[in-house]
Amino acid sequence: MGIRTIRKAFGGDARLTPQRPILKFKTNAPAEPDINLIPFIDVLLVIVIFLMLTTTWSKFNEMSLSLPTANAAQANGTPQTWVVSVNAQGLYAINGAKIEGRTAQDIGQALSNMNKLDATLLIKADASASHQAVVNVLEAARMQGLSKIAFATQNAASSNAVKP
Repeated sequence: MGIRTIRKAFGGDARLTPQRPILKFKTNAPAEPDINLIPFIDVLLVIVIFLMLTTTWSKFNEMSLSLPTANAAQANGTPQTWVVSVNAQGLYAINGAKIEGRTAQDIGQALSNMNKLDATLLIKADASASHQAVVNVLEAARMQGLSKIAFATQNAASSNAVKP
């Protein structure tokens, strides 16, 4: 076998060798991720416009106040505090002394010797006390002309009561 025979066998003569299709494979380079900034900018503009509108409108609802000043001295003594306790059964006690009766007149009679100008009425009502029992204390305070009334509460974190 000579070189001529080998040349004919490997494509020297087109009629003797079948033609093979030439396949060109594309080299797929990994696509770089694009960040499309146009929708991002649109969303940011909408947020900026929203914030501008809400802050502008909130200024129209404000009132400019000039609060008065005072140079008064503090009171000589501490103000007297009267504590009215109401338990779950609707029984009353003023500064620890139980009151006979459950009406606003009975409570008002017990509060009658209170100094009405300086005293503060503190209402300590049980959480399960009836609404009417607390209203009776408020009515008695109104009848006695008391204006400094406060309600005693406790923080939810320090409460030992079971929440529903």
